[in-house]
Amino acid sequence: PAQPEQVSRSVIASPFQSAGQRCPALRVLFVQDDVADSMLEMIAGAMQALTIGDPGELVTQVGPVIRDDSRAALQAHLDELKSKGRLLGEIDLPDSAARGHFIKPSMYEIKSLKELDREHFGPILHVVRWKSGELDKVIESINATGYGLTLGLQSRIDTTRQYVEANARVGNLYVN
Repeated sequence: PAQPEQVSRSVIASPFQSAGQRCPALRVLFVQDDVADSMLEMIAGAMQALTIGDPGELVTQVGPVIRDDSRAALQAHLDELKSKGRLLGEIDLPDSAARGHFIKPSMYEIKSLKELDREHFGPILHVVRWKSGELDKVIESINATGYGLTLGLQSRIDTTRQYVEANARVGNLYVN
């Protein structure tokens, strides 16, 4: 099993810093069901400590997205998630974000990766739970997307790493 604090730090940094606009930014987090509730509570709490604002200021951790059409598309996706997904966490935008193309950093649980028809380049994290013993189904769903630039794995179990490394069709695999 992974260490919850380490997972939380990694999860907070990847989808939200750079407003989720880097190619390898975390878009979907698969969390094993038996640790999901406590892990997601920790991540949602850590989200609240993020600073949203002007990327020219050193204290800023989450800036705006690059263009207004990007913001509009991300907002439409958030609106869709509100009707389908289960909100796990979000950060209200500060008044200073009234100018610029800001999106609320958000975390939603979805039932499966099939619910996403494409990648969403913004500060939105999608969470999918999976049951112990069904790692093969997680990998199959990732491989079925047809794209996979980066996969991050949080595990201290060598056989898990070896299995993912051998079976996931991704360009980069990061472990811990």
